[in-house]
Amino acid sequence: MKGTLYIISSPSGAGKSSLLKALFEKFNQNDSMYLSVSHTTRNPRPGEVNHVHYHFVTVDEFKALIERNAFYEWANVFDKYYGTSRELVQQALNNGKDVFLDIDWQGARQLRDMEPDTQSIFILPPSLEELRKRLINRGQDSEETINKRMSKAQREISHYDEYDYCLINDDFDTTLNSLWSIISANRCKVNVVKENFSQCLNNLLENYQKE
Repeated sequence: MKGTLYIISSPSGAGKSSLLKALFEKFNQNDSMYLSVSHTTRNPRPGEVNHVHYHFVTVDEFKALIERNAFYEWANVFDKYYGTSRELVQQALNNGKDVFLDIDWQGARQLRDMEPDTQSIFILPPSLEELRKRLINRGQDSEETINKRMSKAQREISHYDEYDYCLINDDFDTTLNSLWSIISANRCKVNVVKENFSQCLNNLLENYQKE
């Protein structure tokens, strides 16, 4: 049995991290989902734990991993490197878990080229005004950084139509349920059932000749 790989993208402040946290708290009781932990060269924020929130590494360590082709995708964002471990993702997929990657549209393009069956979901804010308000209310960034994030947000949003699904995060609970509906429906696709439950299907169709 093999899991499905999901890409989740959004501009900073659209609620992607909160949605993923709630998704795992509410719907992962049977441990069937895995949130990929990225490597990064940025410093830990208050409360962040190494190997839990990120794998924190130096720039030299990150570049050595690039040379080893250890990443599915990597990017330089605001002068900090971020990358997705190929080995850790494949290990979780082979253990039957649905894997979720929190990456931007550039990383999504790289990953889809390597894994065409990947499912991708873009999270949109209801408006730019609401997005700025959320960034301010987070209290994590300076005004200069918020302005940079807002400028970057529109560039990111322009790529929403490259994704399989698009959710507008206006009402949090509604968006969370829509996200879970996508995952539930995908688990019922014929090709997924055929791959993961072949023995059951073979037993059901034993000695039957299709017309």
